[in-house]
Amino acid sequence: MTKPSNPAEVINLGRSEYRVTWDAMRDFTHQRQSQTPDQLWLTEHPPVFTQGLNGRAEHVLDSGDIPLVQVDRGGQVTYHGPGQLIIYCLLDLNRLGLGVKGLVALIEQAIIDLLKGYGIVAHTRVGAPGVYVEQAKIAALGLRIRKGCCYHGLSLNVDMELEPFSRIDPCGYRDLAVTRLCDLGVNVGIEQVGCALADIIKGLLSEKESGSTGR
Repeated sequence: MTKPSNPAEVINLGRSEYRVTWDAMRDFTHQRQSQTPDQLWLTEHPPVFTQGLNGRAEHVLDSGDIPLVQVDRGGQVTYHGPGQLIIYCLLDLNRLGLGVKGLVALIEQAIIDLLKGYGIVAHTRVGAPGVYVEQAKIAALGLRIRKGCCYHGLSLNVDMELEPFSRIDPCGYRDLAVTRLCDLGVNVGIEQVGCALADIIKGLLSEKESGSTGR
């Protein structure tokens, strides 16, 4: 089997402003070429609501003093804030041999595998992308595909304030419960969680790229 030629690079941005990072993702995707290595950006944001391309105004109940940003990913409204891990997946799907459904499944599986390592049983829901623990959502996904490459990515609630989720219908679902790692007995720093999840994603991507480049 051919060795993957472009293993994903992991970039830790620390805490970053949402709009600045969004602009940087779009610039990276616009400028990338066929041999540009894939990247995973780890970050967390100051409080912000983001509304996807399919977003409906009625799902924002009361944003209050938290800014609402209309963005170019799929999906409805969600919340980002300190203590929530964000991993932006800047990937060449053509090179990986991945479609959108395959990418969503890969990201969800990576999160499930991470949580399993912490002793947490998690699952997906048909028609509702993301990862859930019992009936509560712990991770959300939102992606944008441009000329066979993707950006945006996933958010995982680690040790964040959950109250802002009550101001929206999370991901378009009224009264959807949300949870976080710290409420499930996992007290691990966000950087450690980010590095662990990035490693799992890289491993799954390497398997995909190996399969698409030769046997």
